[in-house]
Formats: sequence, structure tokens, C-alpha cells
Amino acid sequence: MESNLTLAIIGCGNMGSAILSGILDATSTTHNKESPFTRIVACTKSQASADKLESRYARHSSQIQLDFVAGDNATAAAQADVVILGCKPYLVDAVLAEKGLCDAMAGKLIVSIIAGKTIGVLVEGIAKNQSGSATESTTVVARAIPNVAASVRESMTVIELPEAASQSQVKMIEWMFSQIGMVKVIGGELFDCGSMLMASLATVSVAVDGILDGCVAEGMRRADASEMTAQCLLGLAKMLKDGHHPAVLRESISSPRGCTMQGLLAVERAGVRTAFADSIIAGTGHLKRLQEE
Repeated sequence: MESNLTLAIIGCGNMGSAILSGILDATSTTHNKESPFTRIVACTKSQASADKLESRYARHSSQIQLDFVAGDNATAAAQADVVILGCKPYLVDAVLAEKGLCDAMAGKLIVSIIAGKTIGVLVEGIAKNQSGSATESTTVVARAIPNVAASVRESMTVIELPEAASQSQVKMIEWMFSQIGMVKVIGGELFDCGSMLMASLATVSVAVDGILDGCVAEGMRRADASEMTAQCLLGLAKMLKDGHHPAVLRESISSPRGCTMQGLLAVERAGVRTAFADSIIAGTGHLKRLQEE
């Protein structure tokens, strides 16, 4: 893995900030991990956002040099060896059309954290907005979709790698996203499904909310119910990671005439299993349709 590099985060919003925080924490005096980066340029749309980020990270203990740029993505990209491209999907065309940005990204490693935009679409968009000799340089574009748990370093990030990515670039991408949780490399044909799976924390939170409501209805304080539910979910997560099948877990705690079976029958009667399956199918379909626009 290369070292002494500069990373630019274009569109340093919630997810960009989570990635930035993860890298800074990993390279702080407490953890002191080796980093491929010695400088990070965080680029925001407005000066107010840049000032807010600067204030937030003013006392970070990492040895990485941290700079903030407002409203000038091209300058940030020009100074970088690696660029994380983050913006809303509907803004991609406008961002790539910004004067000088795609020329500044020529020949560099670009990692998109934008949902619904394939590597092919991004490569085409970058090439279309390059001028002169910039089009002769090979720009390597990869995709990565973390989830909201990145903010607490427990994300699961799905990554799609292009054939052109070198071994060093692969290691660098995996290093970046391993600072906010776990990573999983998957093929492009499954990336939309993987992206929706990363977003499933939102749908699962609906189930959690319902469980908490039920506890409150039975007289338990919501804060207590939330604490206990969180621990139950942590336990479930660990058992799933250890290879336990969900059906086997259900069977192991469902006693004859027991309360667990009554609860399972209630959610099955309501069609909850199908609703969650449909949420993945519907979200994946939406991402596929976005790519056709």
C-alpha cells in the first residue's frame, strides 16, 4: 500500500464526515495506525459547512494534516492522489460538470459513495467532462456504500472494484473503509442489492420501534426497553456472524405453548417476513431504475 498520499473528500457531509472521523481516530496518538494518507482535504459546498467541520475537528490528535475547502471541488481534487466522491445521486451530473473537476481527477483513484450510479456511468461522466490530454490518463473508479453505523465505527461497507484497480489501490480502499467497520467486496451485478441491504438498518428500525411501543404499552419505560433491545440485537448479530441460521435460532427459543411462539405467530400473521423481503426487492428495483434515467 502506498503512503504519504493526499485524500480529498468531495461532499464531506454526514457519510464523508464519518469516514473522515474514522481515519482520524485510527491515526490518533491513542491508536496510531499506519495510514496511506498524510493529508486530507475536506470539501464542502458552503463556507459555513467548512467552518463547522473545522471547528469540529480543531482538536483532533491525528498526525494527518487536515484542510477545508468550500465551494471549490476542482482545487481539492487537484491537490489529491485519491478522491472520495460523495453527493446526492441527482446532483452527480452537475458536480461532474463543474469547471476543472474532471480534469483534476484524471489518472487518479476515485471512490464513489453515491448510491445508484454505476462505475460505468461515473467513468463516462468523468470522461465527458475532461478536456485535452486529461482524457489520455486512466482514471480508476471504484464504488463503496457504507451504512449509517459508520458514525459509531460499526458499518458494513459493500465495495465494487474495477478490473483496472491495482493491488495497492484495493488495499487502500479496504483500509479506508475498515476504519468505520467491516468491508465486503461484491460484484457489480449484486451491488444494488448490497446497497439496499446497507440501507436495511432503516427498515429494521421500524421493527425495533414497534417492539419498543409494545413494551411501553405493557408498562415499561422506553429508555429501559431500548437498552435491553439494543443488547438483544447485539447478541443476535454476534450469533449470526458465528454462522447460526435465523430459523434455527427461532426454533431453539420457541418452547411448546410458550410466549415466543405466540409472538412469532403474531408477526407471521401480519406478513412481516414478506414485507421485509419486499423492502429489499423494492429498493433494489428503484436503484436499477435510477441507472436507466
